[in-house]
Formats: sequence, C-alpha cells, structure tokens
Amino acid sequence: MAVISYYGTGKRKTATARVYLRPGEGKFVINKKDSIEYFGSDDLLKYVCKPLELTKTQTIFDILVNIKGGGINGQADAVRHGISRALLKYDEGFHLILKQAGFLTRDSRKKERKKYGQKGARARFQFSKR
Repeated sequence: MAVISYYGTGKRKTATARVYLRPGEGKFVINKKDSIEYFGSDDLLKYVCKPLELTKTQTIFDILVNIKGGGINGQADAVRHGISRALLKYDEGFHLILKQAGFLTRDSRKKERKKYGQKGARARFQFSKR
C-alpha cells in the first residue's frame, strides 16, 4: 500500500529544502537528524514550525526534510517555505491563512556580488582629494 505524502519545495538565498509531509505523530527529521539537533536553537525550530502552528497540524504529520546549500538561517527560511507549500497540497483551505502570514512568498533577496575596483558590493575605497 502506498503511503500518502505531500511535497513542497522551499527556497531562500542559496538554500533549497525538499519537504515531505506524511501522516504520523509529529516527528521532524532534517537530513537524517532530529530537528532540535540540526538547528541547535529552539528559536529557529519555533520559527520553522509557525505554519504548522497556524494551521493546527503539528501532531498530524511526520516531517522529512532534505536541505542543501546556504547557512543555518537561510535553511530555516527555506524549510518554513517548503512546509507552507506542502500544507497547501494537503488542504487548499490553508491558502488565506498562510498567505496573510507571508509564508507562501519566496524571499528573493540574495547576496549582492562584489564589484571590481571596489571594496565590496556597495562599500567603496575612501576618496582622497589630495
């Protein structure tokens, strides 16, 4: 018998998260590690679980996540985005709740590249008239 699962891809900066929601009791695994062990901070875990909290689906699903790229904060954003998109596959009725909270919008900001002849992306070398 096939296991029903709901899939969502989340992205932020250079991080990409593939999120699978499966019926279960609320286990949260990221890259084959427990979520608390992976993020290390309870604050990031609360941030990631906000879509589940808003839709009251914390204990309905087991969450399996594969993440590549980025840093820990970008990855947390990507996971939250992926969970939100997977919840939409489960129930379209969550669209308004998640949209108003801003969880369905992909944060497209990326690091600006350093320009040649300059100190950084926007920083300049100090100008001297004499």
